[in-house]
Amino acid sequence: MLDLKLTGARVRTVDDAHPRAHTLGVLHGRIVGLDDTVADLPARTTVDCHGATVVPGFGDAHNHMAWFGQSLAELDLSDADTPDAVHDAVARRAATLPADAWIVGSGYDDTVLGGHPHRTALDRAGGGRPVWLKHRSGHMCAVSSEVLRLAGVLAGTAAEPEGGVVVRDASGAPTGLLQERAQSLVTGLVQPYPVEELADAIGRASAVYASEGLTHVTEAGIGRGLIGRSPVEAAAYQLARERGTLATRVELMVAADNLHPLHAHPDDDITAGIDLGLRTGFGDDRLRLGPMKIWLDGSLIGRTAAVTEPLCGHDHTAGVYQDDPEAMRALVVAAHRAGWRIAAHAIGDAAVDLALDALDEAHRAAPRPGARHRIEHSGVVRPDQLRRYVDLGVTPVPQARFLHAVGDTMAEALGPDRTGWLYRHRSFLDHGLRVPGSSDRPVAPGAPLLGMQSMVERLSRDGAVLGPDERVTAEVALRAYTLDAAWVSLDEDRRGSLTPGKLADLVLLSDDPVETDGGRIGAIDVLATFVSGACAHGAEALEKTATVTGPLPTTATPRRPHPRSHP
Repeated sequence: MLDLKLTGARVRTVDDAHPRAHTLGVLHGRIVGLDDTVADLPARTTVDCHGATVVPGFGDAHNHMAWFGQSLAELDLSDADTPDAVHDAVARRAATLPADAWIVGSGYDDTVLGGHPHRTALDRAGGGRPVWLKHRSGHMCAVSSEVLRLAGVLAGTAAEPEGGVVVRDASGAPTGLLQERAQSLVTGLVQPYPVEELADAIGRASAVYASEGLTHVTEAGIGRGLIGRSPVEAAAYQLARERGTLATRVELMVAADNLHPLHAHPDDDITAGIDLGLRTGFGDDRLRLGPMKIWLDGSLIGRTAAVTEPLCGHDHTAGVYQDDPEAMRALVVAAHRAGWRIAAHAIGDAAVDLALDALDEAHRAAPRPGARHRIEHSGVVRPDQLRRYVDLGVTPVPQARFLHAVGDTMAEALGPDRTGWLYRHRSFLDHGLRVPGSSDRPVAPGAPLLGMQSMVERLSRDGAVLGPDERVTAEVALRAYTLDAAWVSLDEDRRGSLTPGKLADLVLLSDDPVETDGGRIGAIDVLATFVSGACAHGAEALEKTATVTGPLPTTATPRRPHPRSHP
């Protein structure tokens, strides 16, 4: 007796041994067979899909779940296209708040506005309240005078953090723009956030993710550091799971700021780590620790990415490093020695050089074949750097949707000679590398189908094709968001394809993304999302678009214990 059987489906398995099917059976949260092996078996629940396409559950190898969940409750500035639109939004929010309340907004883009909001304008719009507006990149923010006063900037008592910039005008007065680690002057005033608040945010994000077909995401940095929200942030994910609001599997990257000296036995060769020696892999298939996240440089949007040749405009800067390069190199080696997989944030090609050099040194100091270290973003990669990824076994984790969201801005920063190096894909594949799908949400929209569309088209918002030689087929794009996203997390034996024995994580779609015109992939509807054979999204809609016989298992439905499990 199967728990669930899908019939009448166009199943695209992403498994070369059995690429297409029409029937799929699930038992105890795992796929047990396809087509004839399960067609005649009885099932507690049967779903006639009426020709809907079934694909493996989507994975996002790099996103910011708590950040996105919190932004859903903040002032949304992502559509603001003029400074007045920002000021008006702040003023409207101010009118609903007490005189001393904070106004927090997120998602503004200075390249669209024509500049960053100035503190004096925010003072007027906010009525003197503390106003904190987060840039879409996460690498800078604009604040009002009251925030600068609370942080000690106006009085000159606050030290400018290493790896950060308090932007000032020609007279030396702060403008209200804080870049990179200077943002800690603000976050230090409001953090740590309560675990309850973070768990609520994670639950909100998870509901959105399930509606987009995501069944697994990697949270790219928790705890302390550039985007950390609490030193006990993992507890918020545990709480969301206990509440039943964590519909997606989550792998947690730990920010390197949490790394500290450990007094272990000399034979262990562990000089630094987190408490108890916990490291990559601790947890289970629903919630576990992933790589150590180490930020090396800034962002290309904000012209703070570390590049070998100066960026165009903005005084032709060459970007910034988050810390002293030698200190960051030592951090990579120490985390590697402690058994962590490394996720090094490197957007500019100079930062990519630093990441590759550090990972090379780490492997020489303590060889670990198959570690699957990663370079997050790999935003600007020179042709001569491609081979080094292969030689070191390093996986690039670029975000194709950046090309549409902010591609015009990035191309302007690089100039025509370097635009073809942006967020590569085909070049990595041609060198034998795997490229997992990811979004960096909320920096860019996170719907996987939109990401696939950008992999295929590589169109900017203004319609320019950025790096046409880096385009891939829709089939490759689907594999990036399924099997390759599982592979980078060492999960390819458990998920990523609809293969018997793997977890029953799957998505029902209105159309087949491989056979749909590339420009319409993002418009495909997600009809339902299943995690371990339970419907995490779309239960009500499924009753209308399919024929469901028997009780549909949902994430809210108590699971029957496995016959060999304890009562």
